[in-house]
Amino acid sequence: MKTRYSLHKIYQRDTCPFCEEDYSRFKFGDISVAEKFGKELFNGFIHEYGDFVLSQLEIVLFPSPYYTIPTASNFLCQYFKEMLNQFLFENNRKACIEGKIHRNQTYVQDYGNMDFKQRLSLISNDSYYIDKNFIQDKFCLFLDDIKITGSHESTVDKILEQFNVAGTFVFIYYAELMNDRIHPNIENHYNYFAVKTTQDVINLVNDKSFQFNTRVVKYILLLDEVGFSYVIQNISSTQQSRLLNLAISNNYHQIKEYRSSIKILKNKIWLSTYKKGKERASVLQSLPLD
Repeated sequence: MKTRYSLHKIYQRDTCPFCEEDYSRFKFGDISVAEKFGKELFNGFIHEYGDFVLSQLEIVLFPSPYYTIPTASNFLCQYFKEMLNQFLFENNRKACIEGKIHRNQTYVQDYGNMDFKQRLSLISNDSYYIDKNFIQDKFCLFLDDIKITGSHESTVDKILEQFNVAGTFVFIYYAELMNDRIHPNIENHYNYFAVKTTQDVINLVNDKSFQFNTRVVKYILLLDEVGFSYVIQNISSTQQSRLLNLAISNNYHQIKEYRSSIKILKNKIWLSTYKKGKERASVLQSLPLD
């Protein structure tokens, strides 16, 4: 069995049912918005599916597929999960289990301007893995932030079919494009509504509610040398290190489009560490001896 739920329905290009600025900040790492959206999504979903959820013996919740760097919707899923578990606790039910669809991403392009066939062609080159035995015959919730063309849902369908997984599957979205006469590039309108310059990215990265996600990491690494250097010079050394470690963890250093930026970042961190080490040594040498 398969069904779908979306909180917001998009029928007109010029009339958005949610806050576009919030959505853009969410896509670029503002987890305070992820918390807000996650709670809104849960409340809408449970209003319609509460009884159905409580009739299940075991629930598995999946964020959108990723490798090691979480997607924006992964943070949305975390807050949705907190609300869901509180609801299950209050009704004396077992907490949900968080599942994962492992994904090895092979492309660097932003598919926000692409149509269904282009998106499907792009993501079909990726490799995916799901633990069939873990979810076989279970009630599974697949959560994502937005459904524009349905290419990701189609991909998950193929994964479930490939691994011969049976069960009850519910696809949950914060928003869904309902009018197929609207070009899918409306997704980029939402994604970049509040993020138009490198300074916008810097402001977000330096915000206390920021967490790196796949979109932000890729966006920064794909900047030209001037833009990239400007960004890393204006974020903290802690965030620089996080960016480098995340890039390495996702094997981005093995993708040619990212290599030059990762090399610049690595050298900057090394020089900064070396300089601090020399300054510390100089201070210690200047201290009076007892």
